[in-house]
Amino acid sequence: MTGFLLTTLVTALSLLVVDTLFSSVYISNFPTAIIAAIVLGLINGLIRPILSLLSLPINILTLGLFSVVINGICFWLAGALVPGFSVNGIVAIILGPVVLSLGTTFLNSYLADRNFPSLANLNNPEKSLKSSQE
Repeated sequence: MTGFLLTTLVTALSLLVVDTLFSSVYISNFPTAIIAAIVLGLINGLIRPILSLLSLPINILTLGLFSVVINGICFWLAGALVPGFSVNGIVAIILGPVVLSLGTTFLNSYLADRNFPSLANLNNPEKSLKSSQE
């Protein structure tokens, strides 16, 4: 549960970075960023695999570059579904998810390097339990 909350918080912070860097991405406040992070996670978990499977031939022809377009579509869809979060413009639709991915990767690795138990050992709960008991 802590891993989910921290991942959502890290994604929300990264969304705020995207909001700062791109004028065509608008997030009204931090609670909206948290809701957008949850919706984005649901879209990436439920809708993105279907889009990836349907666009597999195009993805093969473009040597995987069409995945950037799929990420942009998911990012735009999250902006369309969450009130207070909007994504306008092709640059924000394509580059927003790239910056979001870089931000979440940086923050996750930063927290993992600090031996934060829930992110450092997210794949191994026994190790996380041992490190929290020490």
